[in-house]
Amino acid sequence: MISTNDFRSGLTVERDGELLQVLESQHVKPGKGPAFVRVKFKNLMTGAITQETMRAGEKVPRAHLEKRTMQYLYQDGEGYHFMDIETYEQERLSGEDIGDAVHYLKENDNVEVLTFKGRLVGVTLPASVALEVVDTVPGVKGDTVSGGGTKPATLETGTEVQVPLFIERGDMVRVDTRSGEYLERA
Repeated sequence: MISTNDFRSGLTVERDGELLQVLESQHVKPGKGPAFVRVKFKNLMTGAITQETMRAGEKVPRAHLEKRTMQYLYQDGEGYHFMDIETYEQERLSGEDIGDAVHYLKENDNVEVLTFKGRLVGVTLPASVALEVVDTVPGVKGDTVSGGGTKPATLETGTEVQVPLFIERGDMVRVDTRSGEYLERA
């Protein structure tokens, strides 16, 4: 059990047989009356997003998610295909199940997949990933590390990020998977 006071983004709870992930939570203490928590949930089974008001301190059962290491194989019209590296079984997740992680998945990479009662429900990425720059405008002579400007760059997964002016096509860059920002050369 977990208290609504301890809700934070990314936490997963189980309620009425539904698997709910906390997207946002705000603790409100009005001048008059008891405190409450405004929570925005994403239902991991249906993809529906709901907003609820709950009593502060209310106890909710925490969902027990298991992590399995799987290899990302490919994406097609039906979804994203993964292979269990121990049993070689293949399973599929939809783009809605994966969320923003689709921007950082490379074929043949190993990722942590979340399962709930044997069903795949999502993907956990590392804090940062190294990706190759496949397209960007050429740098201009004099652009250095201390140049201070940025330019758009398309990465091998198709994601576009802002990078420093000295980054060129073919460079490997490290990107923060939580914010989508350039961190450093890889």
